[in-house]
This record gives sequence, structure tokens and C-alpha cells, in this order.
Amino acid sequence: MELTERKKKVLRSIVDLYIRSAEPVGSKAIAQLPDMNYSPATIRNEMADLTSMGYLEQPHTSAGRVPSAAGYRLYVDELMADYRLSLDETQSINIAIEEKMQRVDKLMEKVAKLVSQATDLPAISVAARSGGVTVRRFDLIMAGAGSIILVVMLSTDEVVNKLIKLPLNVDENDLKLLGAVLNATMTGISAEEFTPNLMERVMNAAAMAAGLVPVIVEFVIDTLQRQESTNMTVAGHVRLLEQPEYRSIDKAQRVLSSIDEGALSNLPAVMQNASGTKVLVGPENITEELKDTSVVMTKFDIGDGLQGMIGVVGPTRMDYAKVTARLSYFAESLSKMFNKPEQEQLPAAED
Repeated sequence: MELTERKKKVLRSIVDLYIRSAEPVGSKAIAQLPDMNYSPATIRNEMADLTSMGYLEQPHTSAGRVPSAAGYRLYVDELMADYRLSLDETQSINIAIEEKMQRVDKLMEKVAKLVSQATDLPAISVAARSGGVTVRRFDLIMAGAGSIILVVMLSTDEVVNKLIKLPLNVDENDLKLLGAVLNATMTGISAEEFTPNLMERVMNAAAMAAGLVPVIVEFVIDTLQRQESTNMTVAGHVRLLEQPEYRSIDKAQRVLSSIDEGALSNLPAVMQNASGTKVLVGPENITEELKDTSVVMTKFDIGDGLQGMIGVVGPTRMDYAKVTARLSYFAESLSKMFNKPEQEQLPAAED
């Protein structure tokens, strides 16, 4: 039996209605839909065929129909309409993500202070994306008054948007073409892959909407770069002065001035493919400012695509066994905490 366009339309309507009501759907309910120009009798015949084909099920003899697993599969693969997030929805998602990130930032500050207290050394804590962030999907929504809303869904499930003024000669068909081109060429790639050559090719394919491409590319590159940036906290600088090696004011000043986010910014890259705890002794440090010190680091999982890192900076004479054991315990405990349904708050740390 052939799965005609009419059968597909009836099946799509049944799935849509059942999703909303959770009640078996009858032919009268389908016939009352605005875009359904078939009689109840015709719809009943199509429903009977769809049932025999395995796309619908009838819970009771006198009841309407509900989708089967095969019906849902066909709906997902071919029939469901694209859902466009409203501006309110994108804003609420962004607010929720921003609130979570702020909580993570505050917790990472506490983590750095606690690690410093536990080791009596300057400590660092980092929160960073565990993988490259890309665009999963573009949507262009007419906003009226000569404007559109660019909606960008990222591989992290975050949604960002931008209001863009629309050139006078661009209509909705031009936007559909541009959306198709963007989704075909600019999804799944890193910020570095948004090259001038790619932008030129997209502009050539976008026809009348080509003038929107540079604005979109600039917004996307900025968004991806912000997503990939790391959040680093350094705590306990003065604890270094308690070490005999740094009783000399000149030496202490040189080391303290080097323990900042600039000198430490390469450390997350060192841990990119590392497992367990990593120790960099003196000259092994890739940053010149840290050549006279040792760095011990380990990673932990924050969840939601975020990777955490904690570490300490100190003299090459540090007690590596003790520091490594304490950092490993911190990392294990933090991974468990961040991945609980309800995050537990860390105890307040003293400076």
C-alpha cells in the first residue's frame, strides 16, 4: 500500500494532536483542522490504512488512533515541521545558561582559594569548553519594521540571537535561500574556519541577501570566540612568600609578578590531551616566567561541555607526593559535585 501525501498529512495531524492532548485522535478532530480539506469519511479510510500499515494503533475498538513507534519514526524523519524558537524562548534559555555560568565562575573562585589553603601554595582554577564550539543551526526570522532576528543554535545547545536591519530589496524568499546556504556551509566549523574565501562563496550563493552575510559572520565569529575562552582564577599569591626560596625580595617580586593570568594562560592547552595529574618541573614549563618554578595540574569534569582544571605553582622543592594526592582528591570530589542533579555549595574559603 502506497504512503500517499494525503496519508502523510493525516498522520502528521494525528501526531501533532496527540502530542498536545495525550488523548486518542478521531477523524472529526482532524477534519476540523483549518488546513484539512477532506471529509471525515475520507480521513477515517486513511486512518484505517495507516493502522494496517503499522503507523497507527487503536487502543480500544471505539476509540480514536494513537501513533505507533513506526508512526513517530516517520514523523521525526519526514513529517514534523521545523520549530522556530521565539525571541522570548531564546532569551529565557540564554538567561538560564548565563546564571549557571555565573554560579560556575563563583564556585571556581572558591575552588582556587580552597586549593591554595590545602597546599599552602598559589593556586589556579580554570573552567573551559572541553571541545571546540560550532554552530549547529541558523534561523532567520522576520521581525517586522525592516528587521530580522538571526537565531544561532550552538553545539553546546546554547541559543544566541541578534536583531539585524534588513536591506530594502530582500524579501522572505531571499531569507529562506540565505538560511539554507548558511546551514549547508557554516555549521559544524570552528571560528578559525570562517575564512574570507568561505564568506565570499556564501555571499555569491546568497544572491539578494548577500549584504547580510558579513554581519552574520562577524556575529558568529565573536560568539564562538567568547564561547571558547577560558575563565581562570588565581589565588594565594602571598603564600609563595612563606617558602624559603622566595625570602629574597627581588626573587619574590619577580616570581609574584609572573604568576598572573597571562603567564598561566597556556597551561590549559598543556592539559588538553593529558590524563590524570601532570607535573611540570622548572624548565619543563612552556612559559618563560615559570622556568624557576614547578606547576602541578589535574582536570575534572564540570558537565554541560565544560572542563575544569586546578593546579598549584611553587618552588621545585615542593612536596610533589602530597600536592599531587590533594589535587587528585579535589578533582575527584569536584567531578562528583558538579555532576550531581543538585549542585552542593562549597564551604566558604578564607583569603
